[in-house]
Amino acid sequence: MDLHSLSNEPGARQRRKRVGRGRASGHGKTSGKGHKGQMARKGHKHKLGFEGGQMTLMRRIPKRGFKNPTRVELFGVNVSKLESFGEGETVTVETLVAHGLAPARGDGVKILGNGELSRKLNVKAHAFSENARSKIVAVGGTCETV
Repeated sequence: MDLHSLSNEPGARQRRKRVGRGRASGHGKTSGKGHKGQMARKGHKHKLGFEGGQMTLMRRIPKRGFKNPTRVELFGVNVSKLESFGEGETVTVETLVAHGLAPARGDGVKILGNGELSRKLNVKAHAFSENARSKIVAVGGTCETV
C-alpha cells in the first residue's frame, strides 16, 4: 500500500453547506434559519448552556460538597513494597516509577507503614506516615522529604 493509492471511504468527505446562494441551492432565502424569531436574526449567538430562558441544566441539578482546586494527591506506597530494593540502596520517586511501584503522573509519592521492612534503605519521597518513618529508621535507614 502506498500513499498515492489511499482514498476516502464513500461519504467520508462532505461539501460544506453554502447558505444564501439562491433558491436553487436548497439553502436560499432564509438560509436554513426559518422565519422570524430569535435564531433568525443576524449576529445572534446563544450563550453556552442557554435554554431559551428556561433555568439551565447546570443550575437545575443539585450540587454537593466542595472540590478543592489546589488539592495535592499523593500516591501511597507501602513499606512492604520496598523489600524489592537491595541493602543500603537509595530509593527515590524515579526508582519507584522505574520498578512500577508508583505512577509517573500525579503530585507525588507518600510512603505508608503497612507491612515489614528488613533492609536498610535511604528513602527519598514527598511524604512519610509516622508508622513508615519509624519502621525505616528502626532498621537503620533514612527518610528524606523531597
